[in-house]
Amino acid sequence: MIVSATDFTPGRRRDLPGIARRGMALRRHWPRLEGAVGMWLWAMPVAGRCGSVSVWTGRRALAGFVRLPEHVAIMDEYRERGTTRSVIREYENLDVTRLRRDMEAWLRTDDRRRVQPRPGRH
Repeated sequence: MIVSATDFTPGRRRDLPGIARRGMALRRHWPRLEGAVGMWLWAMPVAGRCGSVSVWTGRRALAGFVRLPEHVAIMDEYRERGTTRSVIREYENLDVTRLRRDMEAWLRTDDRRRVQPRPGRH
């Protein structure tokens, strides 16, 4: 199993509702995505953060999702409006308890691998 997690912090908190709406709309594709196992969208409004955790049968399935025109459009719209960090982990089997524990621990870290937005675009 491949697990992908993202953590997005917009530069302006007023962007959070739009990001959440776009993420919720994107999930309508989930039932027909090859290799899709599970997905959790999350938000921490007080902290001004949101993101997702998704589980895939393999890297090819994850790559197919990343290339979806709707996903590309969201990334193009918001990429430079905040900071993003992500992680991909591989698991031998799906242990939801372990996965949740691992992803919550990762979200509590600040691993300094955030991609900074380019100045001048909002």
